[in-house]
Amino acid sequence: MRKSLAGLLMTGALAAGATGVATAAADRADAPIGFGADTTGGAGGETVTVSSPDEFAAAVAADGPLTVQVEGTIALSGMVRVGSDKTIAGVGTTGVLTGGGLSIRQANNVIVRQLTISGSGDDNINVEESTNIWIDHNDLSRAADGALDIKSASDNVTVSWNHFHDQDKNALLGHSDDNEGQDNGKLRVTYHHNWFDGTNQRNPRVRFGNPVHVFNNYYNDIGSYGVASTMNAGVLVERNSFENVADPFHLGEGDSGPGSLVAQDNHVVNSGAGETGGSVAEIPYSYTPDDAADVKAIVTGGAGVR
Repeated sequence: MRKSLAGLLMTGALAAGATGVATAAADRADAPIGFGADTTGGAGGETVTVSSPDEFAAAVAADGPLTVQVEGTIALSGMVRVGSDKTIAGVGTTGVLTGGGLSIRQANNVIVRQLTISGSGDDNINVEESTNIWIDHNDLSRAADGALDIKSASDNVTVSWNHFHDQDKNALLGHSDDNEGQDNGKLRVTYHHNWFDGTNQRNPRVRFGNPVHVFNNYYNDIGSYGVASTMNAGVLVERNSFENVADPFHLGEGDSGPGSLVAQDNHVVNSGAGETGGSVAEIPYSYTPDDAADVKAIVTGGAGVR
């Protein structure tokens, strides 16, 4: 591992005194909003730059707060365990992980930003029994299982400004109908300003979490369905843009019974009406959503690695 003394100043690296990636783009916030708002990642720790699988695995599993900058393409051989108090961020647009993914398991306070992650033999990112997580401005595709799965009582998560594409089972929230005892009162996630670009299903598919907030996302050419609320979940689908999506949202999925879903002020182009029902717990934080008619331009202009 090489300590990068210029790490906090370089383009695409962490802004001084903040947890985000610094750029002039208006969409690039230095702190998350929504359920993951308290996430600070590796703030207060050192910054290292890595470019090999061994360096990467050692850095993200190290004790204590640390910012890990990924430079170039790193070919992983499987899922890599991520410890608490970490920021993992690409250097500019160069940070690429292939062949494996990130396992954020039994961890607290983790940020993943500005990375292209593709082709994992499992999930590109798996979040399990973890809290205070921010997944932001990544490009996620071609995982054998899920692009981003969040499960097993994980809580206080924000998923923002990611570009999901070339993926079937995309974003699972809650892994099993039999896990109610662990998941009730957890799995609270904010999904905002993500680009669901032809991702076939699970955008997200939700169990038990209430409220789950899905706002200002752009969905295009979704083959199966957009959002599914199941197993007593409560999902607010607000001011999203759906284009060429026959089934934008519905209740229940497969063998999973229905949850509740409230849809508000969405923009629909050549898409179905969706299915709603029940009530959703109040969103407990302040936010200012964009107008749904503007979401396509805003999200396609800002999501993903920039």
